[in-house]
Amino acid sequence: MPIDLILRGGRVIDPSQKLDAVTDVAFAGGKVAAIGSGLKADPGTDVRDVSRYIVTPGLIDLHTHVYWGGTSLGIDAEEFCRTSGVTTSVDTGSAGPGNFAGFRKHVIEPSQVRILAYLHVSHAGIFGFSHRIMVGESEELRLMNPIEAAKVADANRDLIVGIKVRVGLHSSGTSGAVPLDIALEVANEVGMPLMAHIDHPPPSYEDVLARLRPGDVLTHAFRPFPNTPATAQGTVKKAVLDARERGVLFDIGHGKGSFAFKTARAMLANGFYPDTISSDIHQLCIDGPAYDQVTTMSKFLCMGMELSDVIAASTVNAAMALRRPELGSLKPGSVGDATLISIRQGQFDYEDVVGEHLIGDRKIASEGVVIGGRWWHPN
Repeated sequence: MPIDLILRGGRVIDPSQKLDAVTDVAFAGGKVAAIGSGLKADPGTDVRDVSRYIVTPGLIDLHTHVYWGGTSLGIDAEEFCRTSGVTTSVDTGSAGPGNFAGFRKHVIEPSQVRILAYLHVSHAGIFGFSHRIMVGESEELRLMNPIEAAKVADANRDLIVGIKVRVGLHSSGTSGAVPLDIALEVANEVGMPLMAHIDHPPPSYEDVLARLRPGDVLTHAFRPFPNTPATAQGTVKKAVLDARERGVLFDIGHGKGSFAFKTARAMLANGFYPDTISSDIHQLCIDGPAYDQVTTMSKFLCMGMELSDVIAASTVNAAMALRRPELGSLKPGSVGDATLISIRQGQFDYEDVVGEHLIGDRKIASEGVVIGGRWWHPN
């Protein structure tokens, strides 16, 4: 098969292969064809000199909201991904069983960016989320639609990777953890993982974790007080350690209200790293404090995580959470997605959701994207 694209001479960091080396990456037929020095081009091969950049597997943002035009919180996936280096955007519950068909037809299928989705157990997904209107979709149990959610999830397994539910004072109100229990029934019925949002109690962080199964994802895992994973003394709560031991995954999901430097510093100081780093990008945080995936990754780099660990949390770890091992890797035969980044030096002002600022000395910047083995970037 002829080679379509070669990325020549970049520093390739692929945690799925424990690879960190200056080398070439070739793509053919929409997949990774080869990795190695001096790869030979065919007539017509697009050869790109990327010697100034780091090449990673295509970044996966495990928590986004991209039902643009169908929900008030949705952003344009292609515009966002061009600037943030994301090749797979995972929408987390913007649509429920009552409106997933429209999401699929009008947003996912026309998109050049890969969009996967967690299906919300609430009938219309996250429908009342804007500057002016804020209605917790899980407050009203009459909107819980487990029967149709199971049907829609089963019929769309090519795109739906799990079930989503939001619980907490702002999203489920006095319904507490009941929507989580309903969502878990659906997840068990269709054999999919669940992603649980958590905000202010009730329910408590511990109550939510106690219900989650191996492979389920707790998003907003490093959120501020109240409902934080760290104790007042800066240690990790036992329930959190127990949940990780049994296979629950911890995702960042930064957003506009769900990430605090204080929490993150405590967790990292105890050696408790997030399984996945995600932006929770939507209309209310795209202009700050989350901004995008690479900014969220940059915060962890500036807090002391190794670059390879930051990349792993946005590639191979996310792919494993999705149960899509063909993503998040540059192994030959994998999906032909790659991200080009640079590490800029300087003084960069990062902000969390409670207004704390961190002046960091590095910033991860997106420099280019390969999707399906083709160069996909305005520059």
